[in-house]
Amino acid sequence: MHLAETQQVAPGRRTQSAVSALPEQPAQWHRVLTLLADVSLFIGTRAIWTQAESHRPAVAVVISVCYAAILVSGVLALVVRRARSLVRLDAIILVIAVVLALCAWAMNHGGSDEAVLTTQAAKELAAGHHVYGQPWPWLFKKGIALTTTFDGGYDYTYGYPPLAPLLTAPLLWIGHGGAPATAVSTGALIVGTVVLWRMLPVQWRSAATMACLGFGFLPTYAREGYPAITGLALLIPVVVCWPRIGLGGRLGAAGVARAACLGAACAAQQLPWFLAPFLLAGIYAVRRGELGGRAAALVVARIVGVAATVWLLINTYFIVSEPGTWVTGIALPLIQGATLHGQGLVGVSLYYTNGSDRLDWYGHASMLLAAALLALLILFMRRLGPAATVLPWCAFYLATRSQDGYYLMMTPLWLAAAITAPPSEFARAWQPRPRLLTGRYRRPALVATAALLVAPALVSAVLAVTGKPPLRMDVASVRRTARNANVLTGLTLRVTNTAGSALEPHFMLTNGQGLRQYWTTVKGPAALPAHATADYVIRPAEGRFALPGPHTRLRLRVFTPTPQTLSSMDVHLRVDGTGARAGRSR
Repeated sequence: MHLAETQQVAPGRRTQSAVSALPEQPAQWHRVLTLLADVSLFIGTRAIWTQAESHRPAVAVVISVCYAAILVSGVLALVVRRARSLVRLDAIILVIAVVLALCAWAMNHGGSDEAVLTTQAAKELAAGHHVYGQPWPWLFKKGIALTTTFDGGYDYTYGYPPLAPLLTAPLLWIGHGGAPATAVSTGALIVGTVVLWRMLPVQWRSAATMACLGFGFLPTYAREGYPAITGLALLIPVVVCWPRIGLGGRLGAAGVARAACLGAACAAQQLPWFLAPFLLAGIYAVRRGELGGRAAALVVARIVGVAATVWLLINTYFIVSEPGTWVTGIALPLIQGATLHGQGLVGVSLYYTNGSDRLDWYGHASMLLAAALLALLILFMRRLGPAATVLPWCAFYLATRSQDGYYLMMTPLWLAAAITAPPSEFARAWQPRPRLLTGRYRRPALVATAALLVAPALVSAVLAVTGKPPLRMDVASVRRTARNANVLTGLTLRVTNTAGSALEPHFMLTNGQGLRQYWTTVKGPAALPAHATADYVIRPAEGRFALPGPHTRLRLRVFTPTPQTLSSMDVHLRVDGTGARAGRSR
């Protein structure tokens, strides 16, 4: 009897021991996340491989090997049985992503206008010359985009803080054009990706690979040499677990390092300037809920002190050597008067109506919305705190320059905050509650306060959108080449100023969504008086303008600087099959 009992119990014990010794199974969502990161590496890779196969076969071979690695990783992501093995696979996918990013840079490193300006600034710095306020029009060769301004000109100067040129100067040997600047931004993106990957919880690491190097859009901005990518890389260690900065009232070495990164990010590009107040407000609110107002203020003061010191150290040489041009240079994106561009609300005036005489109100709306969102964050920190890294970019939707790059270049910060700054971190955060916002009608009072904070921005946006074009135009005559009637050499316009003040018009003819170079005014008054009519003769900046196909929208646009206005008109100037050459407009 005793033997039988022993025989029945012993196998059970062995089974229990074997089960406890089995490796930990990875979570299914972790498998899916790893697989998505792997899949994201396919995006954009084919175009680079095609280019490399024709020009650099060695790079094409590396990309083909990466293809094989992506396929094998996809299989392994679904079949590995140990959580540790899946973590190792996450690291392999990160390596594949880095290799693909380097291959793409090897094929396309000429850069955009941002890259050539940064490289030229680095050259001037290395030569001991001034960096700011110096126009370099020869850089903008064919294929390099121009930033047009309302006064009929272009911005040929460097308009960012100096960290990017400082980092680019030692790499000027790399190549011509914007290659040194693109090397800095691509390297910064790779380093930032590795840092984010390492700082995230183990199971979330593939999300860093996917957000930073997958999908192709951030590596593209890095290869174009955007200084904002360097700013992003420096902000990553700041944003990861940011509500815990100053925990217990002490920064420590890690906190000091994060504050230094914040200062360096603000010295790389202007976008971090908009995020910094939101992070500082959040840190103050969380620390005040933990320690009280005085201790929280001291924590924030230390962060600001370290960040400001680093920022000043990076800028010191320029403050001393060229103080006046330095100030206007780093503030240039805010004061340059660049024309409308982007996918935000300005599209209404740019594409869907014939313009507006109240374009200044787009800028007012953007700044008012930024202030309102900061106030809302402070007022509702426990609810909005997790979105502190997203809120600043909402203001750009109302700005005159509202391109998608302002949003997507900072999306890895959204991911970092979503994973490491959950709502539980803000459960005890301080929220100001004046007497008017407490008591029996607390909820209606809070709703009304939120509405009042946002209302000025919305009113400004409505004013901008509902403005009317101040100039009325008609095409009087069209000059064409003798050989091709669909190539223009000039236009004669009759322009009427319906506004109550004199306006200085600057003309351009555009097709598609982008703006082109201004046309040269050959004849006509520089400033058109109020309620006056005048004839203008204009010609293309390059002497000729080839009309697009019959189904392409062609628009005549007129910008004025003071006040900033836009008047647009669709024109139909292409010769049809019957040989008719009459210019028509509407």
